[in-house]
Amino acid sequence: GGGVDTLFLARTVGSRGCVHAFDVQQEALDRTRARLDAEAEGALAPVKLWLAGHERMAELVPRERHGRVAAVMFNLGYLPGADRTVITRPDTTLAAMEAALDLLAPRGVMTAVLYPGHEGGGEEADAVAAWASSLPAARAQTASYRFPQKPTAPYLIAIERKFT
Repeated sequence: GGGVDTLFLARTVGSRGCVHAFDVQQEALDRTRARLDAEAEGALAPVKLWLAGHERMAELVPRERHGRVAAVMFNLGYLPGADRTVITRPDTTLAAMEAALDLLAPRGVMTAVLYPGHEGGGEEADAVAAWASSLPAARAQTASYRFPQKPTAPYLIAIERKFT
């Protein structure tokens, strides 16, 4: 999207690692690059911007990082202020989340912000929630933060990889 999550991760990781950011829209990557460039030199981890769907992360993240990634963040939906027909979709999102779980180190964390209030968002949110709920407890543990009385409000699912 606009690079807020990428900037957060780059600040948090610092010089200890690298951040990989994925988007299918060049406009989103341009916004992210501008946000990163506005930061102080040397305060951020190196960031690799990929003009690619998130379902390609296992292919594009270097092999030596597989099973060693500390965190993966998904901010699903559409790019604010852009074409609202370009949205994340359940099939690619579930493939990406499965890949992300394999990339994570033991005790690594994946988060997903879901937006059930836009067209297509409810279907995607339901698919992600069902997938997360079906994960074997020996593989991962899942938590959800949601306002039950606001069914179309955005909500968060967090997944921690177990030691398997």
